[in-house]
Amino acid sequence: MLSLFLTQPAPLSGSGAEELDRCLARMAQGDTDALGRLYELTHESVFGYALSLTKNAHDAEDIAQETFVRAHLNAAGYVSAGKPAAWLMRIARNLALMRLREGKRTVAMSPEDWMEAFADRPDFTREDAELLRELMDTLRDDEREIVSLHALTGLKHREIAAMLDLALPTVLSKYNRALKKLRATLKGGQNG
Repeated sequence: MLSLFLTQPAPLSGSGAEELDRCLARMAQGDTDALGRLYELTHESVFGYALSLTKNAHDAEDIAQETFVRAHLNAAGYVSAGKPAAWLMRIARNLALMRLREGKRTVAMSPEDWMEAFADRPDFTREDAELLRELMDTLRDDEREIVSLHALTGLKHREIAAMLDLALPTVLSKYNRALKKLRATLKGGQNG
């Protein structure tokens, strides 16, 4: 069950970060193929993160697309600090927060919406969609954001703390509390 989460996208830190840095450097020089590669490497993570913030697949896709447009437009201003995924996720976060402030479509997703969002994953079943919705609803917004950043991008907790302007112990505490909630929800679902 939920085989979707057993195969995570490649982490976007470490050697993955080096490739992202190269893509951004090439984009800054006008290489449009580099934008395609950046998209290929990070779209699932950006979309998943935006989805965790907005809880709306259409908004998440719009935010993901706009994230790549903004990354392309601002690549020349990117200063490599070995954290290109954090830079990209910060763009997505800002766009998602703007969307939420505007009050556009922030209705929780139904299992059908989850199925649509993961339609390209043949291993994603209706049961997975229902469990995923239940798991996401278990977490507070701040917990869901931290878990998503760590699970979807491979960002380290200290990188997440810097990105969200939080103390590292706060991020660790929220992450651990979120994992306990998720385990309890999964355990309760298996017993029920």
